[in-house]
This record gives sequence, C-alpha cells and structure tokens, in this order.
Amino acid sequence: MKLVFLIGSGAVGKMTVGQELMKLTGLRLFHNHMTIEPVIEIFGSYNGAAIAGMREVIFREFAKTDCYGMIFTYMWAFDQQSDWDYIEHVRQIFAPYGTQFYYVELVADQAVRLERNKTENRLRNKASKRDVALSDRRVMAEDAAYRLVSQPGEIPFENYLRIDNTHLTAQQAARQIQQHFGL
Repeated sequence: MKLVFLIGSGAVGKMTVGQELMKLTGLRLFHNHMTIEPVIEIFGSYNGAAIAGMREVIFREFAKTDCYGMIFTYMWAFDQQSDWDYIEHVRQIFAPYGTQFYYVELVADQAVRLERNKTENRLRNKASKRDVALSDRRVMAEDAAYRLVSQPGEIPFENYLRIDNTHLTAQQAARQIQQHFGL
C-alpha cells in the first residue's frame, strides 16, 4: 500500500491536486475536509476531538484493505510539535501493513492562494469556506500564526517532493507527483 501525505498551507491546492492525482493513479483521496465538514454540520461548530476520531477510524480501516493506497491532505504547521507527532501517529497506523510513504509539499504565494480560496471546486467541497471573506481572513491568520512552509532540509523523510505550484495547474502538479514517484 502507498500513503501520500499531500501537505501545504490553506488554499494551496491540496484537495484539487489530490483529485487529479487520484485520477492518474487510482489512489483514493481522503482530503481533510471530508471529516471537518460533516462534524461542523452535526455539531454546529468545529470539534477537533470528533474530527480526529473519525480520521482515526478511517485510517485504521483503510490500512487493513488491499487498496492501492491513499492520498491524505493535511495543513502541517512545521513549528508545532503536535503536527509532527500527528504525522508520525498516522504513519504508525499504516506501517504494520508494509506501507510505502510519500510526502508532497505544495507551496504557493499567498495572493495566488487567496484567489484559489474562492474557486468553484473548493466552495463546492468545503461548505465552511463559502463565506469567502471569513475564509480569506483565516488563511491570512494561519499564515501569520504558524510556519506552514518547511525550511530547506527540514523534512527528513525519504520520498519527499516539494512543488511550487504558484503557476501550475492541478493537473500539472499531479503529473509531476505521479512521475517523480512512479505512482
């Protein structure tokens, strides 16, 4: 099995690139809002414990399958030890099944990400982003509060690829990932 961690700042294109990568490879896409949106709908607000619990069940059950693999999107704050610990926790769920791990970091200028923040695909899949002004403020606040782009050499894992997708389509970025890793 293969597990692709598709990481990057808010509105960088993780879900959209993941959708294209799924088309090219047959990997299944589990974008982070697949658990966030139902929890917000049910609880009326963000509930981190419920989201984490849902993800845990999905990871544990998926790891046991004979599926080709999964793409998981995640906004990783590199200055937060808890995010490093979470990635390691997910790895440990999949590791007993002989999983190969891949890490793809997408980076793009904030101005481009703010434009992407209001694309039809994003708004269709992420109800919590439909108040675009509020979502823009969140993107900027997250950028200010956390370090969401890795430093050179910081990612210690094999199978790591960093793509500046500021001027790339999702299809172009997905093709680079597929070709680089032979997925």
